[in-house]
Amino acid sequence: MNVKRSTVGAADKPTRRPSSTAARPRELKQERAVRTRQQVLDAAAAAFAERGFPAVTMLDIAEIAGMTKGAVYFHYANKEALATAVSEEFYRRLPLIAEEVGKAGLPPLQAVAELLNRTALAFRDDTMIQAGARLQIESASINASLPEPFVGYTESVTQLLDRARSAGDLPSHSAPDALGRVLVAAFFGAQHISWRLDQRADLVTRVREIIDAVLPMATSAAGKV
Repeated sequence: MNVKRSTVGAADKPTRRPSSTAARPRELKQERAVRTRQQVLDAAAAAFAERGFPAVTMLDIAEIAGMTKGAVYFHYANKEALATAVSEEFYRRLPLIAEEVGKAGLPPLQAVAELLNRTALAFRDDTMIQAGARLQIESASINASLPEPFVGYTESVTQLLDRARSAGDLPSHSAPDALGRVLVAAFFGAQHISWRLDQRADLVTRVREIIDAVLPMATSAAGKV
């Protein structure tokens, strides 16, 4: 009796799809790696904000993170890499403040005041922001290229001031570019002084004084709402 052999080739066999249960462990491993990397970054920010870049070691960061120095080195090659990552996160967070203010739909001058106020709160309360600001001051001691300071933030303020002039809330002869530079310089000067004298506890008050002195019309407009 002739037995017919199957003519189904290997290419015709149904493809076995990887099970979701097999992929899940890889996803969990990746999630743990992301969390660990963030844990290291947060620890570095805390160390840099409190002690400054020159005084901090990778061992200090490992101890704050609650892990071995080898685990820190696994995610970041050296202290300079961590300083760069903290600085980049600092400059990622500043535009987010401007985005949140934009969602509030405030008139331009009030939006400028709100942006400065919210940024003051971030400098007072957010360790990553505090670390990024200190690293900019200490950049000469860091053998790495840090992001260009304050440019994006100045542009956000200037754009709002330009809109305010177009809306007639600023004199037509005013210069939004110059006014933006003045406000940003005053803000970052105030935060530095507040940090050195009072650990930024009075920063919100100092920023309110800047707004009242440079943009009194913003305060007046807010009172009419």
